[in-house]
Amino acid sequence: MIPAPNAADVADCVRRALAEDIGSGDVTARLVPAAQTSVAHVISREDAVICGRPWVDEVFRQLDPAIVITWHVGEGERVRADQRLYTLRGPARPLLSGERPALNFLQTLSGTATSVRRYVDAIAGTGCRIADTRKTLPGLRNAQKYAVLCGGGINHRIGLYDGILIKENHVAAAGGIRAAIANARALDAGVPLMTEAEDFDQVRAALDADVDLLLVDDFTLPQIREAVQLTRAHRARGGRTVIEYSGGATLESVREIAECGVDRIAIGAITKHVRAVDLSMRFESDE
Repeated sequence: MIPAPNAADVADCVRRALAEDIGSGDVTARLVPAAQTSVAHVISREDAVICGRPWVDEVFRQLDPAIVITWHVGEGERVRADQRLYTLRGPARPLLSGERPALNFLQTLSGTATSVRRYVDAIAGTGCRIADTRKTLPGLRNAQKYAVLCGGGINHRIGLYDGILIKENHVAAAGGIRAAIANARALDAGVPLMTEAEDFDQVRAALDADVDLLLVDDFTLPQIREAVQLTRAHRARGGRTVIEYSGGATLESVREIAECGVDRIAIGAITKHVRAVDLSMRFESDE
């Protein structure tokens, strides 16, 4: 089951999207008589994984609760080109005003979910998972994290507040990885402790500290396999550390990385390089 997105966050995103698009009022929609009603159908012009229904629903709820939305596909469902996604019935003016904001949410989040699903499919059967990063579109962090789940991936930390991730600059500032880990432990922050490793001295330091997550950064395939062996030996002794690869995996390389035995692979591109799905809304006279 895909957990529902935070309703307050969805509502806030939609309010901001409508404010930036409609501003003081949709003057073009006033060309249509106020009492006119219409029916509109939204289709996908390409194969995709659909994500963003709560945002679409909220767009039209905020514009006019009288609008009725009938969905023909489920959240996270694969669709084909020219497949109908949902039908709208209601007052024509708010239907026209909501067209672009609703499609913007749906095409962007579906693009994210579709990208994730490609990576998930590429490593099917390996036992590895695809994880996201904080490389998200500004203001859409929670929405894109939700889209990752719809695409079959898993979430890394949401932000800087729900996990400690020690990276090279933290190591340099602290005077070494062991000092950085010790400082993190002393915080007693009650959040997962994660650390990147750029060499095997850092791998061993992270395992000695039994961090929650070890990220091997830009390792070669033989190095990844060795780090996996060390991590599995650590877990066999009662350790809890999960091992993740990060550092530019592509669709072409992700499977061979997964086959090295890592538990997860972080892919910044699934949210950073997202390409919106091509969608179209078609109006017709009221039935």
